[in-house]
Parts: sequence; C-alpha cells; structure tokens
Amino acid sequence: MTAAGSEAQMPIRTGDDVVRVRQLVRGHAQAVRLSLVDQTKLVTAASELARNIVTYGGSGVVRMETVTKSGRTGIRAIFADSGPGIADLELALTDGWTSGSGLGLELGGARRLVDDFDIDTQVGRGTTVTVVKWTR
Repeated sequence: MTAAGSEAQMPIRTGDDVVRVRQLVRGHAQAVRLSLVDQTKLVTAASELARNIVTYGGSGVVRMETVTKSGRTGIRAIFADSGPGIADLELALTDGWTSGSGLGLELGGARRLVDDFDIDTQVGRGTTVTVVKWTR
C-alpha cells in the first residue's frame, strides 16, 4: 500500500474537534469519490474513534492520507492517543459491548463500518486505531 498524496493531521481534544474530524474525513472521502454510503460509513466510524479519544484517551490526533493498493484508492485514518490503553481488547471488540458513553457503536461497530481495521493498544501506553475505506 502506498501513499497517493493528500495528507492531513488534526489534534483531537474536545467534542468540537470530533465535529472537525467528521468534516475532514468527509472531505477526503469525497475527494477520492467514495460512494455516499461509504462516505457515511467512514465518517461514522471516524466520529466514534475520535469520540473514544476524547472520552478515554484524554486527547490525541488523527492522521489521514489517501492510499492506493492494487489499483484501488482509499482513505487511511490513524487515530492515536497516549491514554491508559485498553485492558481487555477482546471484550472491547465484542459485538454489542459498550461502555455506555460513546455513540453506541464502540470499537466493534467502527470495525464493521470500514474495510481494513487494525488496533494497537497497551495498558499505560495508549491506543492507535488504523482504518481504511476503499473505493469500489
């Protein structure tokens, strides 16, 4: 997978930043011509991941880039924080599990909305979630 240009980075500290992340993601998704349905899925997943940073990580950053792979174009968004990390990742990824403070999707829901999902977390070190949505 290679970067195809169009990179952006944004800090995430407050609920207002979550709104700005949604706008940033939608703009990138439109630029690569994701379908309206795929734009909505990516924006929804990004909103949940950004909200998780504010709620659990305290603050963090999203880095976005346009990527290509096997002739397809996509948007990769990397959400990173230096918060407490996730003690029970398996539970956090379980369908239907929620801490009760997010949009109700939590990590499992965000994972279902994107094409590629990777999470790196360690207690005391923080969490990084990388998602990609590809053009069809």
